[in-house]
Amino acid sequence: MTRISRDLGRTHQEVEDMGIFARLHDIGKLKVPHNILSKPSGLTGDEFELVKRHTIWGAEIVGDAEWLAMARRVCLTHHEKWDGSGYPFGLSGQQIPWEGRVMALADIYDALRSNRSYKRGFSHEEAVRIILVGDGRTRPEHFAPEVLEWFRQNHEVMGSIFDRFRDREE
Repeated sequence: MTRISRDLGRTHQEVEDMGIFARLHDIGKLKVPHNILSKPSGLTGDEFELVKRHTIWGAEIVGDAEWLAMARRVCLTHHEKWDGSGYPFGLSGQQIPWEGRVMALADIYDALRSNRSYKRGFSHEEAVRIILVGDGRTRPEHFAPEVLEWFRQNHEVMGSIFDRFRDREE
């Protein structure tokens, strides 16, 4: 997130803060039952509604301190979509804070590339295709145009960052 933030013209302090607070984007999943998060098949409607609440719970866990405002915005808005089809508020376009716009793309890329209990991770090339062309669930219009254009021009950077962190985990 720091590379995207920097390249999109954010201040040095914003870039540093994003590097720290982006790590908290899914902290609200601590309140989602493990058996739902690790389910090897699709979620029921009720289960998905519960998982969607992790955005609100994340902001609650982060708390109200002013210095954590960016962390709250990241938690709350990383599933909002440029076209208004996201959650928890259905924000669209410029209503979505810049942090949420950046985190949305990074989160989708990571989700596509990572192994999950219900799927194998995709290759970098397939993740790029899904983000830039779409696959029915993910569409280019979900992403802020400036973030999507950054990705179009720099997806190799994101791939190398993902691979570097995956290598640390293995």
